[in-house]
Amino acid sequence: MSEIKNETCIGQVQISNDVVSTIAGTAALEVDGVYGMSGNIKGGLYEIMGRKNLSKGVIVQVEDEEVSVEVNIVIKFGEKVHEVSKEVQSKIKTAIETMTGLTVVSVDINVLGIHAPKEELAN
Repeated sequence: MSEIKNETCIGQVQISNDVVSTIAGTAALEVDGVYGMSGNIKGGLYEIMGRKNLSKGVIVQVEDEEVSVEVNIVIKFGEKVHEVSKEVQSKIKTAIETMTGLTVVSVDINVLGIHAPKEELAN
């Protein structure tokens, strides 16, 4: 696991990639229309992660002080996928930059599914 290091006048600050992943996962789940985070798609199935695994479904790459993020989400049925995805990108970028001081250069969203309540499926 790589860590982000930043030299200051009084010492060194290290931010783990797991911390950045958790920030991204938390920000994504705050967006209306996001049902949950998802792990990687395997054999056509996906596993929805609860709030305990906020960094699951998030891949962070750090080079110097620039961050690229890839997030796997499941969107609620009836929501506009494009609008929810754009809001997730914005929330993640703002949260990471505000909390870490790093520059987010990309936030890629993978929509791995749509969650429909059982009542919607019956109609």
